[in-house]
Amino acid sequence: MAFISENLIKITSLHKYFNDNHILKGLELEIKKGELLSIIGRSGCGKTTLLRCMNCLEIPDKGSIEIDGITLDRDKCDEKKKQDNMIREIMNKIAYVIPDKKLSSRRHSELDEKACLVRSRVGMLFQGLNLFPHLSVLENVRVAPLIVKGENKKDASDNAFDLLRKVGMERFADRYPTEISGGQAQRVAIARALAMNPMVMLYDEPTSALDPELIGELTEVMKNLHEEGMTQVIVTHAIDFAKNISDRVAYMESGQIIETGSAETIFSNPRDKRTRDYLNIRVDI
Repeated sequence: MAFISENLIKITSLHKYFNDNHILKGLELEIKKGELLSIIGRSGCGKTTLLRCMNCLEIPDKGSIEIDGITLDRDKCDEKKKQDNMIREIMNKIAYVIPDKKLSSRRHSELDEKACLVRSRVGMLFQGLNLFPHLSVLENVRVAPLIVKGENKKDASDNAFDLLRKVGMERFADRYPTEISGGQAQRVAIARALAMNPMVMLYDEPTSALDPELIGELTEVMKNLHEEGMTQVIVTHAIDFAKNISDRVAYMESGQIIETGSAETIFSNPRDKRTRDYLNIRVDI
C-alpha cells in the first residue's frame, strides 16, 4: 500500500454548464496524494465531465480546482481580468495624450496559463485510448516528450522503453496499434500518459472493453503504480473492479458527490439512501 498523506487535489463548489445543461452542480471533492479513488454513479451524472475538468480539457464555469498547489479559480481569474481590462482602458485613454504608451492585451490569459500548468501535472487514459495509428508503440509513448518537452530522441526513446517495460509491453515496442490487443493498447496508453511524468493519473472507464483476464492485467499495472505512490482517479461502472482496487470510493449523482468512504464501507454499508439505491443495498432500520 502506498503512503497516503496530504491532499493533492481539492475541488470546491465546481459548476459546469453545456449551454443550458447544468452538469456539475457545486461539486466538492478532496483527494490525497498517493490515493487510488474510484468514482461510481449512473450514466449522465457528470463523472467524465469531472475528469475532463480535472485535466482542464473543460474549463469550469464556476468554482476552483487545486492540483499540487496550482489553483484554477474561474471566479478570481474573471474578476482579475475585469480589473485588468479597466486598467487597460484607462491607460489606453491616457495613451492618446501621451503617445506610444498604449497597452496591448496579454497573449494568454491567467486562466489559460494556469490550465496549462494543471495539464502538465495530469495524465489521462481516455475511453477511446486515442493511440496514433501511424506510429509504433514506442513512438506513441515518446512523441509527447519530444514535442512538448523538447527532449532529445535518445533520452525520449530510452524513457519510453523503460515505461513500456513497466507496463509489460517492451516486447511490442516496434508494433503498431492495429497489431496489438485491446488490453495491450490500454497499457501502451498508460505508458504514453506516464511519459509526461504526471502527478495524477485519470482513467475514464478503463475496463469497458476488456474481458476478465485483461482487466486483471490492467489492475496489476494500476496496483504497481499505486505502490510507487501515484495518485489515481478512476471513473467506472465496474463495481467489482472498484471494490478490489480502490482505497476510497465516491458515489456521484446529478452532478454532485453524494458520499465518499472506503471501498468496504461504500459497498457494504453506505450512509446515504441514494448510494444504497444505486447499489441495490437493503439496510434494515
